Amino acid sequence: MAHMGVESERIHFSWVSSAESTKFVRVVNEVTEAVRALGPNRRFVKSHGLDRQSYDEKAA
Repeated sequence: MAHMGVESERIHFSWVSSAESTKFVRVVNEVTEAVRALGPNRRFVKSHGLDRQSYDEKAA
């Protein structure tokens, strides 16, 4: 993915059984927090005059 401009920190794999609903919620929350902390991938975000703060507010 790095050759396409996607940082390795944005890629997450986890095995979750259909019987592990609490694990699924935990994994989704962890991944969401990690990717939000990275901010937008500048390579794939169209510039519409948004700065980082405006982007974060719009995404929230």
